[in-house]
Amino acid sequence: MNKKVIVPAALLLAAVAAGGILFFTRADPVEATATPAAPPAVPVVGGVVAQHDVPIYLSGVGTVIAYNTDVVRAQIQGELVSINFTEGQAVHAGDLLAQIDPRPYQAMVEQYTGNLQRDEAQLANAQANLIRYNALGKNGWATPQLIETQKAQVRQLQAAIKTDQALIDAANVQLGYTRLTSPIDGVVGIRQIDVGNIISPSTTNGLVVVTQINPISLIFTLPETVLPQIQQQQQRTNAPLPVLAYSQDNTILLDQGFLGLINNEILQTTGSIQLKANFANQSHRLWPGQLVNARLLVDTRHNGLTVAASAVQQGPNGAYVYAINPDSTVQIRPVKVTQIGGGQALIDAGLTANEQVVVDGQYRLQPGTRVTLLHGTAADEAIAQTAQQAPIP
Repeated sequence: MNKKVIVPAALLLAAVAAGGILFFTRADPVEATATPAAPPAVPVVGGVVAQHDVPIYLSGVGTVIAYNTDVVRAQIQGELVSINFTEGQAVHAGDLLAQIDPRPYQAMVEQYTGNLQRDEAQLANAQANLIRYNALGKNGWATPQLIETQKAQVRQLQAAIKTDQALIDAANVQLGYTRLTSPIDGVVGIRQIDVGNIISPSTTNGLVVVTQINPISLIFTLPETVLPQIQQQQQRTNAPLPVLAYSQDNTILLDQGFLGLINNEILQTTGSIQLKANFANQSHRLWPGQLVNARLLVDTRHNGLTVAASAVQQGPNGAYVYAINPDSTVQIRPVKVTQIGGGQALIDAGLTANEQVVVDGQYRLQPGTRVTLLHGTAADEAIAQTAQQAPIP
């Protein structure tokens, strides 16, 4: 009887103990659930908002034109006996480029010189006779008619001598035309005719084209709306405005010159103005016909704010940057950009000096994301990787 009572009591105690354990295990579900780990910080490249004087440029596309271009043509007809230049050679004004056979024209000079000498001899004889006739006339041995006839003979020979001299001068001019020389300093182009051919003023392409490239000019266009700004800056500085010429990809500064003129009318078809700038072009990096980007300096923003151009992003509401907060989180900051050039963006509003912004790595960010800044080689590698992943426009 006692054994039957002990067994159910033991089972009851075991059940109560198991229920207690289950109760205390489920009593605090918050403590039983593990706390989720915080997301790791996103590595980015940061930059600081700089404050300094920033030049303000107006950018346009232009074409380089030669300061002077001359087609070397023959002014007489003759056989080309020599070519005295190499294609692409730099030449100076007066340098001999080619020689036309001078012998026919030299013969003309000698012929007219002989005529001059003959008439001079006849004039000397006529003047001697006139002296004798004058002496005879004083004694009544020569008639006045004879004396007047002799005077006319002298004047006729004097006129003939002037004609001979004019013919000699003209023949010497023709002889000089047998030397084809460069009219300007410049660079010769492709030769248009070979030795042994007959060249004349009617030869279509002439001998060669000489192009002056030092100095050189650039004609570029800007919207007509900027004309008052340019004129105002010209009046303020009372000096030619600087112009920078860049390669088409804006990576190479080719030369720096000055604004020469603003064309005297606006192009109605495009609503733009033409401007001409002049460059010394000492390094010959500007070449006639070359398409370049021109930047006209119209102002300087003192204490302007700049960030790396890659920090500026474009969204539905305009330009923005990711600003880095003191707690290493980021926030979207709308900005107003005045210009972008030389890898820098000039910020008109939205940032303050010495703030930190994200320069590279924005594609992984959202407002409130924690970031960690990369430095040195790691930053360079991140920028290079982003450049490789960027879609080709």
